[in-house]
Amino acid sequence: MALLERVSTLMRANLNDLLSKAEDPAKLGKQLVLDMENQLMQVKTQVAIAIADQHLLKKKRAEQEELEATWSRKAEAAVAKGQDEMARAALERAISYRKMAVGFGQQYDDQAAEAETLRAAYGRLERKLVETRGRVELLVAQHRRNVAAKRAGVALGGGSHATARLGRISAAVAEAGVEAGVARAMVEVEGMESLDDRFEGMERNDEVEALLLELKERQLRLG
Repeated sequence: MALLERVSTLMRANLNDLLSKAEDPAKLGKQLVLDMENQLMQVKTQVAIAIADQHLLKKKRAEQEELEATWSRKAEAAVAKGQDEMARAALERAISYRKMAVGFGQQYDDQAAEAETLRAAYGRLERKLVETRGRVELLVAQHRRNVAAKRAGVALGGGSHATARLGRISAAVAEAGVEAGVARAMVEVEGMESLDDRFEGMERNDEVEALLLELKERQLRLG
């Protein structure tokens, strides 16, 4: 995802190098943190969208399951009255709704996984942002001290020691990143077949006949 890639780029940037070359390190540091905060807000929005889509898919699946149950009951009623053709038509509908429910179920599972991935990514980003704020403040303060020391011609605790510290901090910052491969799932649902559609293929016809026979046997047992 482009959004998380931009965030990762920001967090892998060599802050010490950027700040050392800036005319106003404090201003640049604040801008870097602001950029990360904006990216974090965008990730939070995507988390909310993913969760909303997840709930919608769950609702759609439940609706299709209820419709399947409704048409299965109608098929039973038709068999009880000896209306085999009506029973077949009702079973055709029930099968269509069942397949729709399975499709929505699969999309729900995918969306749930995506939402969880986004939530985890948001948590990592949030923690890294807190760390980055502290590192930016540290680097800005260190940069100011170094500039002041150079101007005054005084070494603050040994120039080589301060340089080494800056190098370690820069390396630590460069390692901070977020890796997340998130893709928005697109919901594509095939349209429901109408009652006037003919049976499509021997496999579907066999399924209807098998269900019809099962209903008849059940009626005989109950009778």
